[in-house]
Amino acid sequence: MVVVMKPGAAQVEVDKLIRDFQGMGLDVGVTNGVGCTILGLVGDTTAVDMHRITLNENVERVMRVQEPYKKANRKFHPEDTAVTVGGAKIGGGAFGVIAGPCSVETEAQIIEVAKDVKQSGAAMLRGGAFKPRTSPYSFQGMGVEGLELLLEAKAAAGLPIVTELMSPKYCELFEEKVDVVQIGARNMQNFDLLKEVGQMSKPVLLKRGLANTYEEWLMSAEYIMSEGNENVILCERGIRTFESYTRNTLDVAAIPAIKRMSHLPVVVDPSHSGGANWLVEPLAMAAIAAGADGLIIEVHNDPPHAKCDGAQSLTPEQFEALMGKISGLVDLMGKHIVK
Repeated sequence: MVVVMKPGAAQVEVDKLIRDFQGMGLDVGVTNGVGCTILGLVGDTTAVDMHRITLNENVERVMRVQEPYKKANRKFHPEDTAVTVGGAKIGGGAFGVIAGPCSVETEAQIIEVAKDVKQSGAAMLRGGAFKPRTSPYSFQGMGVEGLELLLEAKAAAGLPIVTELMSPKYCELFEEKVDVVQIGARNMQNFDLLKEVGQMSKPVLLKRGLANTYEEWLMSAEYIMSEGNENVILCERGIRTFESYTRNTLDVAAIPAIKRMSHLPVVVDPSHSGGANWLVEPLAMAAIAAGADGLIIEVHNDPPHAKCDGAQSLTPEQFEALMGKISGLVDLMGKHIVK
């Protein structure tokens, strides 16, 4: 349920109403919008008398929300959310590019790539220390050692780091060392992991699962937000369809649809969507035109010899050329690239 207060309602009256709702056993989320305050009621609102609330002279209107996701719902939070990472932002008009290799391989590799993508205008560095792979015989990442190399690259390039968390046992380590915690597509509905991440203070990049609906995706975000962490960035990375020519199928419609349903920022992964480096540019441009708030792109200094996903990785030179092309389109969409 959403309660919209009248413009200029005194804070003391707002606080009184909040206490009334809390007395009914409801959690109350407060959004201070332009000219008015919005109260989002979370819990069993079946016994709440909407007509009685509207009699309050400080209340503009009351609406029931049918969707099961509350905190992620745009009805609760009409304005776009911007998630801040270090000095960079994603959302609310700020367009952020996250770039780096699929996996951390060596100290020289990750530091070289970090410096290159920083120079080209990336706002954050991505790199997998822990890698979920379909085959148990594939390269699984360097683990904690890889995370330490990411920290060296962060110090060398001055970029916040984004890396995937696969197990709750590493939450404390990630809380200490990582700037953005990534939840991969395969873990989108690992609800125990989502609850643990929800208790962390770090922003979360939540990738959509291989075959999940928009509502299921937002419900996973709700798991995180319900535990107290509301700094969630959604990532569309392509879904599994009948088409086998590309690695996945980029669901461009997800971008405007999710932004209509939710206030959370949406970034797009054109690398995993297409699975080929020549597809990265057109998919990135399509994502920007559809309203995306950012991109996450795989960049490797030697793609033919990459231990993971070399075919979909751009070289630093290709990434620099792409950044030059997207800047004008980002401006045309009324956003600005953050660096």
